Amino acid sequence: MKLTSALDIIDYCHKSSVSLDALALAYETKKTEKTPEYIESYLKSVLKVMENAVASGINDVDNHIHGKIIGNDSIQLKKRYESQKTVCGETIAKAAAYALGTMEVNASMGKVVASPTAGSCGVLPAVLVTAKERFDLTEAQLIKGLLAANMVGSIVARNATISGAEGGCQAEVGTASAMASAAVVHMMGGSVEQVFNASAMCFKNLLGLVCDPIAGLVESPCAKRNAIGAANALLCAEMSLAEIKSIIPFDEVVDAMYRVGKSMPSSLRETALGGLATTKTGIQIATDLFSK
Repeated sequence: MKLTSALDIIDYCHKSSVSLDALALAYETKKTEKTPEYIESYLKSVLKVMENAVASGINDVDNHIHGKIIGNDSIQLKKRYESQKTVCGETIAKAAAYALGTMEVNASMGKVVASPTAGSCGVLPAVLVTAKERFDLTEAQLIKGLLAANMVGSIVARNATISGAEGGCQAEVGTASAMASAAVVHMMGGSVEQVFNASAMCFKNLLGLVCDPIAGLVESPCAKRNAIGAANALLCAEMSLAEIKSIIPFDEVVDAMYRVGKSMPSSLRETALGGLATTKTGIQIATDLFSK
């Protein structure tokens, strides 16, 4: 079973008349030598951790869940979409709040799913939970979404990188956004081509995004970039489901992302030696934190 590119996957799904989630399950079964039942059970536990992280962050009214820099932003956004007419609509606002909340749980050393990394752990849970609430999705549908997301993440990890230290935040939040968009398109009944069109557009929108964590902590600007990644995933899913295609195919977009990442100076790849980390305020935050 040769599945080293999106093109391989698209061809296999059509020639074998299998769905993307069924192919993903078969692929994982072969790769891990675990039974399909074991993998589905594992994904249920993954989904539960994601949902718990979203719930913990968004319901932290007493601000117990926070890091050294971030905390309570998800609650502030929740208060706004629950009480006022939002600028971007409740769905996008919810997804952003859920992403922020999950990142706050991560910053407080809570339990999250690295999807694909801890620095991008807010995107996929936020999008899955938002879709679940909006469309009343079942656990089985969400598992199928996770399986579709897994195929996208696997291709990126194989052919490029999901590491901010190697490829910048485009590799972390970019991949998370692509995975989340793939999940939504698949759960909404989109074709395998639409899945990869959505994922390609997600990367294109975040191409060149640097990794410049203030004080070297996975908190700021990471949390808000997770919120953007969630919104990006939903928008790209919407465009793809409307039959809008990515001009550049997914595999070529991933290759471009990798080349862009390798061309970034090390100061913009998770070292906290450039970008926002080296602004006057960023330096002061780091000084205040580490002088204590």
